[in-house]
Amino acid sequence: MKRPILIHPDPRLKKVCAPVPDLSDALRTLADDMLETMYAAPGIGLAAPQIGILDRLIVLDCVKEEDGAARPLVMFNPEVISASDDINVYEEGCLSIPEQYAEVTRPKEVEVTWMDRNGNAQRETFAGLWATCVQHEIDHLNGKLFIDYLKPLKRQMITRKMQKMKRERARG
Repeated sequence: MKRPILIHPDPRLKKVCAPVPDLSDALRTLADDMLETMYAAPGIGLAAPQIGILDRLIVLDCVKEEDGAARPLVMFNPEVISASDDINVYEEGCLSIPEQYAEVTRPKEVEVTWMDRNGNAQRETFAGLWATCVQHEIDHLNGKLFIDYLKPLKRQMITRKMQKMKRERARG
């Protein structure tokens, strides 16, 4: 089931999420809903707080090639356990901050641990777009948005644009 995506500013997007203590069918259904929502948006990553759920759950699929096989990842309690000293700069966007993009500097490679949808512990090193995306989504679980990396003036400008967009949508 496709879920509505929260638009910044929303207080739920600034909250630190609680770890998922145990997997349940409800959480697996939530992960499926998040993947459907992400693909429909369309996006390459989505964190539970973006749909108003304050659990440590993210989904991502950074396969961009038309003929590339989809690689949907569901991560419960993801955690970066190591990061490279090398950095990458990507122009990031966010489904909760539509049509706004900015360059963000992050580690080029990260090693991440998480629990998969079957409750198995996973560990993988991500590079390039995958590394940027997984860090961006884990930031959401810690109440941090990509615009928090920007200079205050640029961040305020984007926030004002989002407030205006929300008002216009509300008038519908």
